[in-house]
Amino acid sequence: MVIEQVAGAPMRRVVLKAVSVLVGVALAAHPSAAASGRRGMIASEHPRASAAGLRILQEGGNAVDAAVATALAVGVVNPTSCGIGGGGFMLIYTQATRQAVALDYRETAPAAATSAMFVRDGQVVPGLSVLGGLAVATPGEIAGLFAALARHGTRPFGVVAAPAIALARDGFAVAPHLAGAIARRVEFIRARPDLARILLHTDGTPLRAGDTLRQPDLARTLERIAAEGPAAYYEGPIAAQIAAATRATGGILSPRDLAGYRPVWRTPLRGRLDGYTVYGMPPPSSGGGVIITALNALAGDDLRALGHNSPTYVHLVVEALQFGFADRAALYGDPAFTPVPLRRLLAPARGRALRQRISAPTTFSPRWYGDAVVPSDSGTSHLSVVDGAGNAVACTTSINTSFGSLVVAGNTGIILNNTMDDFSPQPGVANAFGLVGSLANGVAPGKRPLSSMAPTIVTREDAVAAVAGGSGGPFIISGTLQVLLNALVFGLDADAAVAAPRLHHQWLPPVLLLEPGFGPGERRALSRLGHRIGHAPPFAPAVQLVTRAPDGALDGAADPRKGGQAAGW
Repeated sequence: MVIEQVAGAPMRRVVLKAVSVLVGVALAAHPSAAASGRRGMIASEHPRASAAGLRILQEGGNAVDAAVATALAVGVVNPTSCGIGGGGFMLIYTQATRQAVALDYRETAPAAATSAMFVRDGQVVPGLSVLGGLAVATPGEIAGLFAALARHGTRPFGVVAAPAIALARDGFAVAPHLAGAIARRVEFIRARPDLARILLHTDGTPLRAGDTLRQPDLARTLERIAAEGPAAYYEGPIAAQIAAATRATGGILSPRDLAGYRPVWRTPLRGRLDGYTVYGMPPPSSGGGVIITALNALAGDDLRALGHNSPTYVHLVVEALQFGFADRAALYGDPAFTPVPLRRLLAPARGRALRQRISAPTTFSPRWYGDAVVPSDSGTSHLSVVDGAGNAVACTTSINTSFGSLVVAGNTGIILNNTMDDFSPQPGVANAFGLVGSLANGVAPGKRPLSSMAPTIVTREDAVAAVAGGSGGPFIISGTLQVLLNALVFGLDADAAVAAPRLHHQWLPPVLLLEPGFGPGERRALSRLGHRIGHAPPFAPAVQLVTRAPDGALDGAADPRKGGQAAGW
């Protein structure tokens, strides 16, 4: 792949002018969510969360301290997406050692989980893995954040949690994204008094944009964790309330499941993009593997010469993604239960072989891309951080779909995940995001379900060049890939790279989803290549990006699709 590094502003303006027709619609429709600086940069899906992390940086904390502060804060201000009732993944790059590490604090299936737990009368009942206590997996968020601070942070939990505690205690103005999520789920919320007490007015009407949301129960829970450490969450009264709430709503999570939870340090995946090194999250995340598979398949093409978001470029990216998603469906799962042949899947030679299977004039049927047995953004959040020393964090955290299981753990204020839906209940049966899988991702006690989360750090000559990731189920993978290509191949600045129109294809269903920025001409051209064209749902791919120039200048942008904001100094 031919990549020219944009060194000066005049050359960058030429590049941006060439793609302005396609990005103009997105940029005109949203105010800028970008920032610049040299001493630190954070991009998250909420201005108050980015401000929380920036405060920690300004007080002397490092990228990990700021990432934990931002993650806790975004769980307060956007409880539709994430929180301490869920889990996530974190990539950390330390400039002094020039090393990247991966932290897995994904939720785990309870010990009483079985492969048939969502089957009734021989048929999968989808609602059982989405709503109520049976959908709840053992949360990993608190254990993971403490582990990150213990190994790579410089500030205690109480210090980095202070902004989140203040937001929960004192309240904040509800943003449009959260207000819309509440409105869409209001009937479900009304049916659950503990959740209604948090998200609705006393008369049962939903909180609207601009209303103040206070969460005093959650503030007290965070204060207790700050005072007593992670044991306050995984043992004692909080753990008892989590287990009791899941059991009362049909679940199987026990205090023993909570007490036995442990995060896992893993080795990141590594790929190449010409002179760049791409670090991705390994299984049980599929994001890193699918992105590197796609990059390998595209490595021999001069994408820049094809033109940004041209039909030929889109076609090549779609075909590469289909191979990656087919791998995901057939082979990916928790590595403690399922050997994932990553060395073979991610080998550059395989990428070249896949490229030979991509045809310029046409797309193919799903069987062309893989042999798995097979017949809208909601609950995930990403934040990207780079500090003044060049350390970086890509952190994706989730409670899965909107407001998770809709179960609140007693009077703790904790909204619990529905991550059990990320398992494959049976081969070929789709989950809430339309993703199918094999027995590699089947339910088993203590197992971590497969995820599309894709925190990504890119370096050049051992210095951070870009940090990215997103929310939106499988849209995370396609969105993160395209934003990185926008920035690193086409030379777009962070704001334009994030706002540009995107595509999505996840192999099954065999539909190419396009955002409105693609015009009728591009759609007709892609239809002639055999693609079934659909429309991407609102807010589906929300990506947060920070880039770092060789001279240390930082450029950050949060995705306007979800109302985020970057903060830098």
